[in-house]
Amino acid sequence: MSSLFHMRQLYSSCYPRKFLSSRQLKHFTSPRCQFSTWNKQISRFLKKNKGLSLKTFQSIRGTTTQVATAPFSRQQKIIGGWLFGCAGMCVGAVILGGVTRLTESGLSMVDWQLIKDMKPPRSQQEWEEEFERYKQFPEYQYIIKERDFSLSDFKFIYYMEYAHRMWGRMVGVAFLVPAAYFLSKGWINTGLKRRLVLNTALLGFQGFLGWYMVKSGLKEQTLPTDVPRVSQYRLAAHLGSAFILYTLFLWQGLTQFIPINNLPNTSQMRRLRIMAHSIKGLIFVTAISGAFVAGLDAGLTYNSWPKMADRWIPSDLLAISPTWKNFFENPTTVQFDHRHLAESSVLLIAIFWYMSRSAPLPPRMRMAVNALLGMGLIQASLGISTLLTYVPTPLAATHQSGSLVLLSIAVWLTHEFRRLPK
Repeated sequence: MSSLFHMRQLYSSCYPRKFLSSRQLKHFTSPRCQFSTWNKQISRFLKKNKGLSLKTFQSIRGTTTQVATAPFSRQQKIIGGWLFGCAGMCVGAVILGGVTRLTESGLSMVDWQLIKDMKPPRSQQEWEEEFERYKQFPEYQYIIKERDFSLSDFKFIYYMEYAHRMWGRMVGVAFLVPAAYFLSKGWINTGLKRRLVLNTALLGFQGFLGWYMVKSGLKEQTLPTDVPRVSQYRLAAHLGSAFILYTLFLWQGLTQFIPINNLPNTSQMRRLRIMAHSIKGLIFVTAISGAFVAGLDAGLTYNSWPKMADRWIPSDLLAISPTWKNFFENPTTVQFDHRHLAESSVLLIAIFWYMSRSAPLPPRMRMAVNALLGMGLIQASLGISTLLTYVPTPLAATHQSGSLVLLSIAVWLTHEFRRLPK
């Protein structure tokens, strides 16, 4: 009877205008009520009493497993679908950005204006004026000028950069407009509100980083031998912030759909949880090192594998002084680092897969582990193929997209390792 009284008192304090019958209370607190029955009863009751929070039931029984596995509301599913859509938009932006970089289109738009940029040149005269502006900058003067580069060629690279910028603006609209609507409807709780503020800040910062990166390629080069290109540091920061924004959207979307697993609190499970997060971090670092490879065109320095020009350690690995600059400015070192980070990622994933075989993982979690291993092998094969074929644009773009898929699976896996709330 004490549990019945406690539940009625707790419920009345939260919802004074609603009443729970003794029969309903007995269904919720009976020791014979198994987890599956509990969830079904909670589901039926929530459908009849809209607005009831799952937190109301959290302290009724001795574990939060029931609350964690309770069905999600319609509003949560709508918000989850919206967050998944924003994550998908980020994927499109990353792919477009990679193709823009690979086709050397990123410096074709030589200014940045939030509204004016949305209208491309239309008439022949406007296109010729835009082309003349492009000719004032180093990329054309030191590289493009030597080629047979026509106005139609300029239109192609201009539209590539234009598409990338417009897609970035569309990501902002796809996030901010629904966010304002959901906030006005009261569908977003306090925890998610804080995360949405972070997402908004990252979106604005991402736009700033994009122009900050392009601006570095429009400056006159320090030395006559320098190739006009965007700063590899700013490129890595731009890509890294895009990956962070994407993973935040993905994680928050998964939280709206996937309940927390009731995993045993054993040393084996703790080790696997730590390894899963370590793998996610290593995949992210490997992807950022790939941005340095792209920024320095380091994929064209040594096009052999597993050795680099018949040597395990190339002779020019530390050719730049001071030594630390080699890891960010020496194409040989940058490629060397990216190779071995990728190989370490695949090795760690394989070890994790082997260690998890004996662990009591739920089916969905086991699927994530197997997917991680499979995608890790595919991504490694794509990287090696890209290197051996001298970085063709379609294969290189697929390799970059593969890194995002691999990171997505790692995020999914670590999400499955979430702990039950205390």
